[in-house]
Amino acid sequence: MALAFQKNIDATTSFAVWKLEENAEELYAQLQLDEREKSYLENLKHDKRYLHWLGTRVLLRKMINTPDYIDCQVDEHGKPYLVNFPHHISLSHSYDYAAVMISDTKLVGIDIEIVKHKIERIAGKFMTDEELSFIDSASSIEHLYVCWCAKEAIYKLQGRSTISFRDHIRLAPFAYRDSGKLSATLEAPGIYWPFEVHFEKFDGYMLAYVSSEEDLYAK
Repeated sequence: MALAFQKNIDATTSFAVWKLEENAEELYAQLQLDEREKSYLENLKHDKRYLHWLGTRVLLRKMINTPDYIDCQVDEHGKPYLVNFPHHISLSHSYDYAAVMISDTKLVGIDIEIVKHKIERIAGKFMTDEELSFIDSASSIEHLYVCWCAKEAIYKLQGRSTISFRDHIRLAPFAYRDSGKLSATLEAPGIYWPFEVHFEKFDGYMLAYVSSEEDLYAK
């Protein structure tokens, strides 16, 4: 795996993006897997989904930097968590890249997507009319991908499968740039949760990441 870039957000929070260059056997050899994980992998085809699962776990192991077994599971909403390490984690992948964000102290969310024109066809499914009104026509594809990745990162951070991108995650107007930040809120029954989401474009992909010191669902 080749490191695309790594960033320390603060003393306890960081993320890394890696280019997947190994084959499945090379990635598999770098992991410690229990019988549950081995059984899960046997049901996956040896395609990109198989490589993505392996790649994110190898990157997670490199970031935690431990020789010990990492027990990574998913909760009832599909959010990954660590049983035997204190870190909050978020995993993402798209085509040739895997991304992992970890923190000792904060909830985290990260999303990476390859930039394709098809996003225009589905924009109305994850954006409100008010949000669509601030999209820059000269950079509409990239601007929409920032919006998608930002909402996906927030969705991953909050961890509830009942949250809708369009109905509950709201983006404040922002101008498109190749890197920057935007303001957003999660607005659901009993919840008003503000976020500052960072984003950047690289090598034909869009990346967004977010962290939060508090879990409003825990209150």
